[in-house]
Amino acid sequence: MSLFITFEGPEGSGKTVQARLLADWLQSQGYPVLLTREPGGTSIGDQIRTVLHDVANTAMLPTTEILLYSASRAQHVGEVIRPALARGEIVLCDRYADSTLAYQGYGHGLDLGMLRTITAFATGGLVPDLTIYLDIAAEEGLRRKYQAFQAGETEWNRMDRQALDFHRRVRQGYRAMAAAEPRRWLVLDARRTIAAIQEDIRARVRGLVATNSTRINE
Repeated sequence: MSLFITFEGPEGSGKTVQARLLADWLQSQGYPVLLTREPGGTSIGDQIRTVLHDVANTAMLPTTEILLYSASRAQHVGEVIRPALARGEIVLCDRYADSTLAYQGYGHGLDLGMLRTITAFATGGLVPDLTIYLDIAAEEGLRRKYQAFQAGETEWNRMDRQALDFHRRVRQGYRAMAAAEPRRWLVLDARRTIAAIQEDIRARVRGLVATNSTRINE
């Protein structure tokens, strides 16, 4: 059995923590798990991530962003994700293609149809079995992330520095995508406790695994 599960959300939504907790739990149940992230996940992808997130790159155009993110994603899918799925692993990815639609599409206003075409080319049409979306208001998410940055727990990158209205549009985009594809998306309130959110994620993953004729023990 192989499954592809992605985590999405505005800045500060806590998706990285939830992805790590799910990976630990699945591994404790004996499942082979690959936990990865975007942009990055490969040596080439990590180099692209550095360019994308560098706060000095203020002149970067939205069109440049989408092409760089897609280049990183193409390498990631080809080098890491598809081989892991072929081995029968459960792949958990912290951000994936929906981030491009949310940030470069809804956030920057690039044509969604064109972004979907570019993304399909970069991924070979690979779509997640489940997308877990942690929803939080832009203001609250950014406040959380900046506090984590001040505590030395995370970075404060070029995308974080975008205007508040940009981050509000990103959230609106995520909510629109989730509403359009409710069977693929699991929408959770990121303001709840870490434990409560993780419980809901595990319940959904149990069901997903059950449909693949595999059982996760309590």
